[in-house]
Amino acid sequence: MHRSAPRLSRILACAAVPVMLVVAGCSSDSGDAKESGSSTSPSAKKTEPTVEPAKFSTLPDACASIGKKTIEDLVPKTKTKSGTPGKSSDAATRGGCSWNGLDDNGVKGSQYRWLDVGFTRFDSDQSLGSGAKRATEEYTKQVSKAQATEGAKKASAKPAEDIGEQATAVTYSLTKSKEDFEYATVVARTGNVVVSVTYNGAGFAGAKTPSAADILKGARKAATEAVAAVEKPADSPSGKASSSAKPSASAKASSSAKATSKATAKTPAKTTSKATAKS
Repeated sequence: MHRSAPRLSRILACAAVPVMLVVAGCSSDSGDAKESGSSTSPSAKKTEPTVEPAKFSTLPDACASIGKKTIEDLVPKTKTKSGTPGKSSDAATRGGCSWNGLDDNGVKGSQYRWLDVGFTRFDSDQSLGSGAKRATEEYTKQVSKAQATEGAKKASAKPAEDIGEQATAVTYSLTKSKEDFEYATVVARTGNVVVSVTYNGAGFAGAKTPSAADILKGARKAATEAVAAVEKPADSPSGKASSSAKPSASAKASSSAKATSKATAKTPAKTTSKATAKS
């Protein structure tokens, strides 16, 4: 009996060893699983959506954006037919030009006219938004500014259809130097460019003040031409895509490759037929 007690203790001790090893093994596996799970889990970083590129990268020459004939019709006896360019530190972002003239008819009075066109272009920016979005914000600001002209009477704002992607015509009367002026400002947006045209007129020395309808008509015509100048392709003077436009380099290469392959395909056939005929 005394001998069996130590033997039983040894058996129990040995039996306990595998149990401890199993427990230790389970603990190790659990830790490895956590580490493996944390290392393979994807990062929670969010990718910001890319803003659409700006439609227009340049601006037209403001003083050439309105046709000479239109200038002659809207601003008779203009002082500077080529226009007076506005000051700009970056011609690719902002541009402007103005014309004014006094048609003096002696005792019958005189007619004064003033025309101004301005361009503002916006680039796309990841933090500020697309060029079109930024231009839309500027368009809204310019419309509000025209409506809030100090001293304006009978102010009215209406959509100006068929000019750019969106346009608003603001009309009002204004008294300056005891003379009554009629004003029309057309603000339009095309892509990432805002176009603003202001046209006004007055009758001096007893001449009649021009009608609001005529001033608005003139402003719309000038705005239509100014927007077309922005949209006009570089290779098309008319402002419309030319059907006879020169093909791109890749198109030329493709055409050349097709021509070569056709020539190669025809040549062996002709040579073979001639050789057969001779033999």
